[in-house]
Amino acid sequence: MIRKLAVGLMALMSIITGARAEVPAVGAAAPEFSLPDQHGAVRRLAEWRGRWVVLYFYPKDDTPGCTTEACSFRDDLAKLTALGAQVVGISVDDSASHKAFAEKYHLPFPLLADTDAAVAKRYGALANWLVVKMAKRYTFLIDPAGHIAKVYLAVEASRHSAEIIADLTSLKARKPVP
Repeated sequence: MIRKLAVGLMALMSIITGARAEVPAVGAAAPEFSLPDQHGAVRRLAEWRGRWVVLYFYPKDDTPGCTTEACSFRDDLAKLTALGAQVVGISVDDSASHKAFAEKYHLPFPLLADTDAAVAKRYGALANWLVVKMAKRYTFLIDPAGHIAKVYLAVEASRHSAEIIADLTSLKARKPVP
């Protein structure tokens, strides 16, 4: 009886969470994407080839943790740019929501609308609860050749940008840009 209940609960959880995609491993090619930004322009990962990319997934526009994280990236953007990095945010919110969020907080980097959650799923960053889909707070540091250099699955929003800067500085010291 308990075994049947456990099997039933596991089946229900797989329905609720959907098919879980694995998080890409360090060294793997970063999954390509094509998504609209907050201005409606379609952006592709390939357009930033030759630069480091800080690809961060976040749950929801204009919520406390997401605002803290985005504003930290905004405030540290000069340091990130000096390190050759492009910051790109992705959530399942639409472009209009991203535009309002970016304007309210003066966010000068692309926020991409993954409204069908396909990209979040390919990166293993999708939380799916039947009718509610949300991106997990995951970040991928992608090297100039388009490979995953570092994965962040336990992100502290207030310290994340500084953590990225430190890690990027260290990675660049070990692996010169081609």
